[in-house]
Amino acid sequence: MCGFRFKQFAVEQDDVAMKVGTDGVLLGAWAKCEGARRILDIGTGTGVIALQMAQRNTTAQVQAVEIDQAAARRARANFDMSPWAERLQVVQTAVQEFRCDEPYDLIISNPPYFIDSLLSPDGRRSTARHTADLSFEELDAAVCRMLGDDGRFAIVLPTEEFARYYALSRLHLVRKCEVRFVEGGRVRRIMAEFARESRGVVMAENLAIESLVRGEFTAEYRALTKDFYLKF
Repeated sequence: MCGFRFKQFAVEQDDVAMKVGTDGVLLGAWAKCEGARRILDIGTGTGVIALQMAQRNTTAQVQAVEIDQAAARRARANFDMSPWAERLQVVQTAVQEFRCDEPYDLIISNPPYFIDSLLSPDGRRSTARHTADLSFEELDAAVCRMLGDDGRFAIVLPTEEFARYYALSRLHLVRKCEVRFVEGGRVRRIMAEFARESRGVVMAENLAIESLVRGEFTAEYRALTKDFYLKF
């Protein structure tokens, strides 16, 4: 097994196209999940974000949707190994086809975002990395269909792809975090939360992962991820 160990759970990922990455872990640590009763993770992959949600919110029912059969099977196994197996569920289907019994208080996604690049010869990796099977328009439609009136949608994307999604979304931006890989560097990722109604001023945040000292993580990054990473 090619596993990734966190403080309260483990993720096996040898048979999954997309492995645990910084984007997903950051989003799972940053998104506001307090008070949410029902949470949905779109494109769960290994299940890492859903597991983070279950760890952070000790009462929420967390559902996950995954189109790839092998990834859905692996996510289910990772859920079963966790302390929160009874609150975690994965459904193997395209989110466009997924139907929920009642709206969600929080929907969260680290979605595919390569739009203009060449498709990988590995079909499963292409599905995980490219928008061919889940366009931004389809993602927004699915979220708008399933999000509760007072719910939030949390997403992480590279800066250019975020601008594309933001331009077409029917939801309102309420919170945004610009992520730099190194202090003083250019913004490389955007974490954002959307709601059905505007909240007025958008809450703006910034996060750098590494300090100017090579290999040294910033205090802010450590504080955000300390409940998950063993190294912190």
